[in-house]
Order: sequence, then C-alpha cells, then structure tokens
Amino acid sequence: MDCLILIPTEIEREIFLRCNSEKELNVEVCGFGPIVAAARTAFLIAKFNPSRCLLIGIAGAYRSEQPEITIGTAAVFSSVGCYGIGAGSGDDFQSAGQMGWQQWSATETESGIGDSIELFVPEFSSTNPMTVVSQLLTVTSAAASDNDVRRRHQLFPSAVAEDMEGFAVAAACHFAGVPLSIVRGFSNWAGDRHHSNWQIEAAMQAAVAKADRFVVNQVK
Repeated sequence: MDCLILIPTEIEREIFLRCNSEKELNVEVCGFGPIVAAARTAFLIAKFNPSRCLLIGIAGAYRSEQPEITIGTAAVFSSVGCYGIGAGSGDDFQSAGQMGWQQWSATETESGIGDSIELFVPEFSSTNPMTVVSQLLTVTSAAASDNDVRRRHQLFPSAVAEDMEGFAVAAACHFAGVPLSIVRGFSNWAGDRHHSNWQIEAAMQAAVAKADRFVVNQVK
C-alpha cells in the first residue's frame, strides 16, 4: 500500500468520503485522543504496511497574525508538539523536555522522541506550491479558555493550532519508519467550547482540498 489516510472520528471520515466519492483511497479511522490514536495507528500500519501515512481532520486554531490561520481554512504542518505529558497543571505545568526527559531515549538504531516530532512534507512544484505552517500541538485535553491557550502557547510559541491525535500518530509512524504528513482544517478558535461557533464542515472540506494534493502527488 502506498498512502494510508488516517482520520480520527467517523464524523470527519464521513465528510472526507463525501468529498472523495469517486476515488478509491485507503481510509481508516485512527480514533479520538492520543492513547487510542497511537495504538490504533500502530495496528493499522502493521496490518496494511503503507509506505507513508496522511493524518487529516479538524483542529482548534490559535489566534495568529498569519493570514492563513482563519476558521474554515486548512494547513499543512512541518512538526507536531506534545502538551500534557510532564508534571503539574495550569501555570505549574512542565513538559517532559523541560524536566530533562525524553519520551523515548535514542538507541543505536532509532532517534529519540522529545516534545516535538518533525513531519514529512512532499516537495511540490514551484508552479503548484503548498503553504506549510510551522507547528501543530497535540494536547491531552482541548483548551477550555483563553488562559489554557496562553499557557500552551508560552511553551510552544511556534504552534498555530491544537489537536488530540497528531503527536500520537507521529510517534507510531516514527517507530514503524513510515513518513507522516498532517493536514488539519481549522474548525474553531482554541478555547471556544460553544459548538454553535464551530465550522466543522467547512474546515474539513478545506482539509480535504489540501489533502487531495498529497493523494494526487503520490510519493513513492
């Protein structure tokens, strides 16, 4: 199998399949949250043996001066960080890296995993460029307030959005030696828990449009 497309939830998967009804794609649900997503991704990689993976879904955006970070749009990420693994909570939280720990120590055959993992971004032609933003931040629970966003952004100033699966999927891909790309649509501002303000459909459709570039531009 060339590309395995991973989607966290059935709701996101349904939108993706509606937008790609005429294509034969390898699409699987990886589950919600970092624990299930890591375990499920490892299982799916072992089952299908893909040459690369693509994670697609929605995310909460951090307010930014970057014009491309708006609700209803989507982005490709160059790295994914991890917030929530460490010690303490609130303003007392320290990440594993701040404590001097790696989540996986390097061995003779494998590089270590700290608080961030680099992602694979294919090279597109100069006439067909792909806009890539810096960092996605995977969290163990979604931001519930502006204070939550502030704390997270202080530790990860390059992060422009948060999700709950990216780092977990990236870790599973790391151990399997499978390149991972992530495309996320911005459905809401992080910290806004009023779902009436969210634009899940528009965000997912925007993510699908960007993901189509990865599907069409197959990387062998």
